[in-house]
Amino acid sequence: MKEKGHQQQNAPHVTVCLLPNLLTTMSLFSGFYSIIASINGDFFHAAVAIIIAAVFDGLDGRVARMTGTTSKFGMEYDSLCDLVSFGVAPAVLTYLWMMQSYGRYGWLAAFLYVATTALRLARFNSQIDETPKNIFVGLPCPAAAGLIATSVLFCRFVGVDRDYLDIGTLLMVYALSYLMVSTHHYSSFKQVSKAKTFQFMVFMVLILIVIATEPQVTLFLVGVLYVLSGPLVGVYRMIVKDKKVVEEHEKTV
Repeated sequence: MKEKGHQQQNAPHVTVCLLPNLLTTMSLFSGFYSIIASINGDFFHAAVAIIIAAVFDGLDGRVARMTGTTSKFGMEYDSLCDLVSFGVAPAVLTYLWMMQSYGRYGWLAAFLYVATTALRLARFNSQIDETPKNIFVGLPCPAAAGLIATSVLFCRFVGVDRDYLDIGTLLMVYALSYLMVSTHHYSSFKQVSKAKTFQFMVFMVLILIVIATEPQVTLFLVGVLYVLSGPLVGVYRMIVKDKKVVEEHEKTV
């Protein structure tokens, strides 16, 4: 009995913060509900649930930082929940929505998406102390899942022909899978200088107004622009770098 009590006293202490982890749990719940809705063929609510999960995922980290309740447990719990909400849920949604007709190729594409999401999260956790706070290396998985979800809402609103959606969805899944494990840089919007706080707030208000006009369209367009921003910025930097190399070479000649 003494030995057992001694082992209990030496057990490692785990810090569990209620509010941030509750928000993370709500994100997990939304992701799980999305899977159930997809299985039942309710793709609209499945897509909305993924967007709601992304909202809760954005809140939990900010609440933890604002309240000073960040913890190792919270980070690991958040990653596990993200794999469900932004890995498994979008993969199930895309497969049952549009990729079933491809048979094995369809579910293999869905599995690739889940695998790259897991790899993206593992790389993020292992490099969190080495990466600048204002950028993400590789497309964040909530953004990838958000584009899939908003694509469902956009296509439902516009009424896109299914013949075009099949191949388009398959290509989108492959592209998002690549971008998540790529080295393209994406803005995290986590740090805003105090001098630009007011301008940032005005910008966010304008964005909310634009989104509210027709959410099915504007959310999709915002998602597309963010996903494309990484490769476009990478191409721009390569062009600028090449110009500098040419100019330096011309100066030395």
